[in-house]
Amino acid sequence: MRQGWPDWAKSPLIGFGAMIVLMAVIPLLSGQSPAATLGDGRLWLVLLVWAGAWLVNAWLAERARGRLSKAVVAAFFGLTLLLIWELVARLYAVPEVILPSPSRIAATFAANLGTLWIDFVQTFVKGALTGYVIGCAAAFLTAVLIDRSPFLQRGLLPIGNFVAALPIVGIAPILVMWFGFDWQSKAAVVVVMVFFPVLVNTVAGLSASEQMQRDLMATWNASYWQTLFKLRLPAAMPFIFNGLKIATTLALIGAIVAEFFGSPIKGMGFRISTEVGRLGLDMVWAEIAVAALAGSAFYGLVALIERRVTFWHPSQRH
Repeated sequence: MRQGWPDWAKSPLIGFGAMIVLMAVIPLLSGQSPAATLGDGRLWLVLLVWAGAWLVNAWLAERARGRLSKAVVAAFFGLTLLLIWELVARLYAVPEVILPSPSRIAATFAANLGTLWIDFVQTFVKGALTGYVIGCAAAFLTAVLIDRSPFLQRGLLPIGNFVAALPIVGIAPILVMWFGFDWQSKAAVVVVMVFFPVLVNTVAGLSASEQMQRDLMATWNASYWQTLFKLRLPAAMPFIFNGLKIATTLALIGAIVAEFFGSPIKGMGFRISTEVGRLGLDMVWAEIAVAALAGSAFYGLVALIERRVTFWHPSQRH
């Protein structure tokens, strides 16, 4: 490739080689020989579609400036992945118990909207969201207490790091036995998972203001609470929202994993474990799609609130 070409025109060659390796492995899933399929038209059809979509997406990405155009680029890239997935699943006749096609997953999604909604309410609204609110609120209040007490700062934070390192598969069954098989136990797991990330970020944020600023507040005879609300909390908001965004992902993961260890006959985790046992991979992927959409929307909502609250921060000036 000649030197004057832009980077986005060179990048497809890297992916092209990776795609050839991938397409040599995929036929193994359907019991075919990679050597036999490399010479037929299926591989080259997939590669042609992929290369064309990559070039179009790279061209769009170079010209994307506003938020809407960037969203279009991301959507186009996602549709490209779905198209490649559909082509591979259909052309190579990949068994549905291994990898169902997106069209099959979409049909299952549309046919089970009622079940998916019940599972969504049980896992996300009752378990994940309730635990998220309780855990984040408790973490914020605890961070303020730690900020007021050096004893708690030296004693509680190391314990928090220890608890945060505990595997969820170890604490989830214990909390299920303590709080029962309904959503309350899933909310308890979520509280444990989101508490310490938010706590650590909030404690760090409360120390983000400069000493000169705090001294200035002291010269104005400001009380601790006046300094907290007028100086330290605004300065801590980027740190707090960083913890809140991390917790959005942890909350949904915690609620789903907790349902693997016991739940009523509804919920995303229950449905996934049940359908895997029945080899209903299309329903499993439909539940994964619901979880991905819910998690992305939840993260996006918190990020939108962050943009409104911390509009003054350099990270929001773009």
